[in-house]
Amino acid sequence: MGICNSKSSTATKPTNLYAPREEIKEEKPPNVENNTPNHHQQQQQLGQKQKEDLEAGKRSPFFPFYSPSSAHYLFSKKSPAKSSNSSNSTPRRFFKRPFPPPSPAKHIRAVLARRHGSLKSNESAIPEGNEDENVSGLDKSFGFSKSFLSKYELGDEVGRGHFGYTCAATIKKGDLKGQKIAVKVIPKAKEHAPAIHEAHGALDDLPIDRRARHRESSHNDPGAMTKAIDTDEHSIPGPRGKMTTAIAIEDVRREVKILRALTGHDNLVKFYEAYEDHDNVYIVMELCEGGELLDRILSRGGKYTEDEAKAVMVQILNVVTFCHLQGVVHRDLKPENFLFVSKDENSQLKAIDFGLSDFVKPDERLNDIVGSAYYVAPEVLHRSYTTEADVWSIGVITYILLCGSRPFWARTESGIFRAVLKAEPSLDEPPWPSLSSEAKDFVKRLLNKDPRRRMTAAQALSHPWIRNYSEVKVPLDILIFKLMKAYMRSSSLRKAALRALSKTLTEDELFYLKEQFSLLEPNKNGSITLDNIRVALIKNATDAMKESRVHDFLASLNALQYRRMDFDEFCAAALSVHQLEALERWEQHARCAYDLFEKEGNRAIVIEELASELGLSPSVPVHAVLHDWIRHTDGKLSFLGFVKLLHGVSSRTLAKVQ
Repeated sequence: MGICNSKSSTATKPTNLYAPREEIKEEKPPNVENNTPNHHQQQQQLGQKQKEDLEAGKRSPFFPFYSPSSAHYLFSKKSPAKSSNSSNSTPRRFFKRPFPPPSPAKHIRAVLARRHGSLKSNESAIPEGNEDENVSGLDKSFGFSKSFLSKYELGDEVGRGHFGYTCAATIKKGDLKGQKIAVKVIPKAKEHAPAIHEAHGALDDLPIDRRARHRESSHNDPGAMTKAIDTDEHSIPGPRGKMTTAIAIEDVRREVKILRALTGHDNLVKFYEAYEDHDNVYIVMELCEGGELLDRILSRGGKYTEDEAKAVMVQILNVVTFCHLQGVVHRDLKPENFLFVSKDENSQLKAIDFGLSDFVKPDERLNDIVGSAYYVAPEVLHRSYTTEADVWSIGVITYILLCGSRPFWARTESGIFRAVLKAEPSLDEPPWPSLSSEAKDFVKRLLNKDPRRRMTAAQALSHPWIRNYSEVKVPLDILIFKLMKAYMRSSSLRKAALRALSKTLTEDELFYLKEQFSLLEPNKNGSITLDNIRVALIKNATDAMKESRVHDFLASLNALQYRRMDFDEFCAAALSVHQLEALERWEQHARCAYDLFEKEGNRAIVIEELASELGLSPSVPVHAVLHDWIRHTDGKLSFLGFVKLLHGVSSRTLAKVQ
């Protein structure tokens, strides 16, 4: 991590980059008159140098042997979440480990700078895959129609994003002549915008949530949304066009592909056509004249009533559930990316900007870090995520609607990422004590840092806080197919354990499962087969579902071709053990389920048979892994073994033993 220099080591003294600024001093050159010091003088100089290094280490807030890392600032401040301290920072801390962990902020800067073609010559780049560094050789021809200017007349700019800007436009001819539409313009070459408000200083080169900049001098007033969110007056000068890398070009292709494929939902912006010429790509969509959700939040002083927040969340959850069922993850959900169709107070809300979206196949996990700082999910920073990352962003939006402040706050992107990874959102400060317990539970279950325990968007629509609002209809959830697939591959012993657990579910917990079962349209005797699942997928299918290969789930459920599944078994197959663990009453669920299992399914079993039931390979040390699963008194499954059986043997458990 240091810089190699060809000069003699006596020419310059290495400085401690973590020392305060006044401690970094320039070392005077050695005395040229004494070019051949004797051995005693050399020893004295070496001893003096070691003493000075030791003193510098004592004064430095970090150990002197730290290598320079961009992570030191990330871990030098406490998160503002759940903190009433008005000071800007806390004293720096020492760590037991010799080096701080890698900074997610540094990696995001490198990834997004490369994605947008703004990586500087002295910035280190982390290889991200198939990247074409030869900008001049990039193929920027998309095969779109080239007749845009003959059909449309561009008007004023109405919005600006990371990849381009949006203008109002008018149709010139045809049956729809005079109709207003919106056009997203993505320049093919770098185009420099005028320097706006340069007095504000150079901000971090991080194109994530540029509008989300804090104005206040301290975080004493996190509830003042009008002060906490900056608007376009702090626009960042610099390149507007981003199509200078192979990744950026692929992003544009994928955005158009997703917009073409996703059709038929009321809360999704309508896509009309894509065009191109030598200079730009033009994406033609419906014009939403009601403004951004962010603008309405600001106009209300940052606070919605619970009913007003529900009206917004129902629409957001519906469109996100639809996208997830099609195998599309948005990856940049935030108030700026939801537009109202009109200025009417009860106007319909539309999801826009699929520039960072992607298809995600069954059992696939994405690893590229994209999104907006305040809304990015923890697993995105850990580079392993799927559709649950969108649900986290919805949780952040809900938190903002209900209290007018962000759940994770810091003055820098690095601080925000640290808060997202480590801090818990505060639900103790006003107005949270005055809000309903259902609203607080709703937010908690959306902002669970473990994506396995987080609600899906469809489950959020089934939550007691929101399901009774205006007769909400729960759409089909992609999660049930994932859980049914795992169930069908389970051993008979694990299926018996899941059936016992399903019998302990409350009416609130059964509501979601009843809705999902009815959407599969069971036959007259109240059971489903593979045909029911196939018909339900076809009924909800778009071209996006084909691209993301959602129908691959049918192969894993092929056993249902020869038998039926009633509602009781469906509950066992479609319940999530991880999500139940996130509930306060989990211990009660597990104990009651174990009592039922003892009466109906528990039996004496030897370790070797249990290993066979779980499908463990002969190379696994079964006695070391499973010794505490079985009671020594009667050879039956213990309570600990029962709970572990509900999850199955994880690769992490096997790794610990081996």
